[in-house]
Amino acid sequence: MSTRPRPLSPHLQVYKPQITSLLSILHRITGVALVFGLLLLTWWLGMAAYGPETFETAQSVVGSWFGLLAMFGFSLTLFYHLANGIRHLAWDLGYGFANEQVTRSGYAVLAVTLILTLAAWAAAFVI
Repeated sequence: MSTRPRPLSPHLQVYKPQITSLLSILHRITGVALVFGLLLLTWWLGMAAYGPETFETAQSVVGSWFGLLAMFGFSLTLFYHLANGIRHLAWDLGYGFANEQVTRSGYAVLAVTLILTLAAWAAAFVI
């Protein structure tokens, strides 16, 4: 009696990427990235408590092109995680499970993320 090998669990090489799977993976990644962004923000605020000299050093780091890029990434990550978290909250309440709704809400999360990020940065540089 010969036994046939059991199929392996499906993995990324089997499934075609979909908006739902990509946003799910991105949600987990942004959750981890937010931790590092909050560490940078905490360091910056902590240096303000130590006095003007240390804050000037922190400000020069955060105000550099790399610091601004990191802060832009942090704000993008924050707004994405917020928008997708609200989407998950709607799912927890039982709304939006139809395939078309899931896809549409995924694109809406991306649009809201971009709009909120650009609005926050526009407000930061206009004021």
